[in-house]
Amino acid sequence: MRRWAWPLSFLALAAVSAGLFLVRSHVDKAHVALLFLLVVLGGSAAGGRVLGIALSAVAFLIFDFAFLPPYYTLVIQDPLDWLVLVAFLVTGIVAAQLLARAEDRAETARQRSVEVERLAVLGAETLNVGRAEDALTAIARVIQATLEVACCEIFVARLPGPTYSRAGAAGTCGGAADVDPAGLAAWVAQAGAPATERADRTTRIAPLAPAPGESWSQLPLWPIGDDVRALLVPLGVRGRTVGVLRISSDAPFTLDPAKRQFLDALAYYAALAVERTRLSAEADRAEAFRQAGQLKDALLAAVSHDLRTPLTSIKALAHRLAERGTEEAVSIEAEADRLNRMVADLLDLSRLNAGSLPLRIELNVADEIVGAAVRSVTAARGARAVAVHAEAAGPIGVVCDTVQAVRVLVNLLENALKYSPQDSPVDLDVRRAGDRVQFAVADRGPGIPEDERERVFTAFYRPPGSPPDVGGVGLGLAIARRLAEAQGGDVRLAPRPGGGSVFTFDLPAADVPALIAPAG
Repeated sequence: MRRWAWPLSFLALAAVSAGLFLVRSHVDKAHVALLFLLVVLGGSAAGGRVLGIALSAVAFLIFDFAFLPPYYTLVIQDPLDWLVLVAFLVTGIVAAQLLARAEDRAETARQRSVEVERLAVLGAETLNVGRAEDALTAIARVIQATLEVACCEIFVARLPGPTYSRAGAAGTCGGAADVDPAGLAAWVAQAGAPATERADRTTRIAPLAPAPGESWSQLPLWPIGDDVRALLVPLGVRGRTVGVLRISSDAPFTLDPAKRQFLDALAYYAALAVERTRLSAEADRAEAFRQAGQLKDALLAAVSHDLRTPLTSIKALAHRLAERGTEEAVSIEAEADRLNRMVADLLDLSRLNAGSLPLRIELNVADEIVGAAVRSVTAARGARAVAVHAEAAGPIGVVCDTVQAVRVLVNLLENALKYSPQDSPVDLDVRRAGDRVQFAVADRGPGIPEDERERVFTAFYRPPGSPPDVGGVGLGLAIARRLAEAQGGDVRLAPRPGGGSVFTFDLPAADVPALIAPAG
């Protein structure tokens, strides 16, 4: 339509001029000006700003030449005619400008409407697709259709390692033979800046990464030229690059600022889809671990329960033989006791994991718990000393299950005795810190590296380099922490100044006189 606007508009101007010329003696100057303005407005609407100004100028000359005396000259005899002509010319030019501006705004609004519609489709594709992996392909398909390129690909990191692989694609995808899209995608992800593949099989990268709060589309030196066949942009979420978007075409393409901004918005949706894929994978992994943990706990509970009955029989038979004087029976009974404790630990660990271990939480005195724990490790410590230090002069109240609190402390003391030298004592400090009571068991053992300090509380974990004859299967610390947490406390590990480790067992504290008084 626009290519015919120019000839049709000038034909209309000629027709109007001819008609007015035939009735020139019966029309006024105002009639001529109004009809010419109609032609100018029509031409501006059909052909744009330049055509409207051109029609105004030609109509200005025709007006002067044919309808203002003296006729057939460009001489203006009456000074008031200058006012008519200038007013007509200015009105025509301003009208053309206003129409053009209105058309520009209408076109911008139409483009925004299309962009909003595309973004709505992207949002729906992101949320409605059943599998997270399918969302990447759906979004790639929308981007490829919206930007009208031959191919759209989305690359995500392949764990473990910095390599990238294609997770979603749409269209007919190719590339320069000398360019590895996955390798270039890895560079774009690492640099956080876009790159291009050019028609001469070379690549060009953005000289600078976007500043914080700035998008890649705002880079002033962004290398978009006339010979670009593929564009790669990083996909970022909350300041972290999660993937790379690559669009390519068989023919060179360019992106004006409006398209760059729109691509920036599309890339953000793609980044959200990549993030959704990652979170979905993590959720699946966590669910698998949870189910495996439940299966392990169920297996431990079943095995430990079934082992207790034959162990009881073995212990009873060994005890009977020991009473008859059979020396080997004493060893059998001791080993049966050791195996029975191990089975009990397994059973309790499974109960703790299931949250089914019964507890009797009540007010206790810290000194009684410490005394019971030290007496329990008498056989294990032999001649070695356990130095107990208490900062408070009076009794320290602690809210806990007496049996389980003693068990935690025994586990910590036995662990310290196992891993510290035979000629070094084990220190046990008791103090109240605010609303907590802390039992600190300190040894002079080899210490535990920082990256191992949390792992030692994992069931069945043994630190590298542990002596093979130290005994145990790695359950003591795991059970100690779980029992402490079940009573509202915790067990922490820290290095001891001068060498060794400090295991701190804390529990809720209470004011002993205030709680005992009402009961009495």
